[in-house]
Amino acid sequence: MAGVIARYGHRMDIAGVNDPVSIEEGSTPLIPAPRLAAALGIPDSQLFLKFEGLNPTGSFKDRGMTTAITDARAKGAKAVICASTGNTAAS
Repeated sequence: MAGVIARYGHRMDIAGVNDPVSIEEGSTPLIPAPRLAAALGIPDSQLFLKFEGLNPTGSFKDRGMTTAITDARAKGAKAVICASTGNTAAS
């Protein structure tokens, strides 16, 4: 399984990415939501929910953090600091 940078890096403005940082984030499933679609008056084949809790740390923030750290590495950063006590630090 590849991470976000491997799949979408060509669409990002990150120069010199030879070694992306990844914890194999992304690839979370889209789950059909027919009852919610019905309640909202949307055809049930058109409403899906993204299950981001299946990312490695259980957070959607895995996607952004892998991008930020890959960008920092590409720019030559030797260290990064993250002020967080929650999901961002875990990611």
